[in-house]
Amino acid sequence: MLLIIGCVLLVLWLLGFFVFKKVVGGLIHILLVIALIAILIHFLGAGGAHIS
Repeated sequence: MLLIIGCVLLVLWLLGFFVFKKVVGGLIHILLVIALIAILIHFLGAGGAHIS
């Protein structure tokens, strides 16, 4: 779940960086930080284990 959220935020960051670079500014980098934190929590915190 966190991996999907991280990937979506990363894609939104890339889209925002290249399309809306002048409009949004710092908000784009906040998305990048949140995406990286979500991905790191997924791999380090959960250990890649899935709860069923």
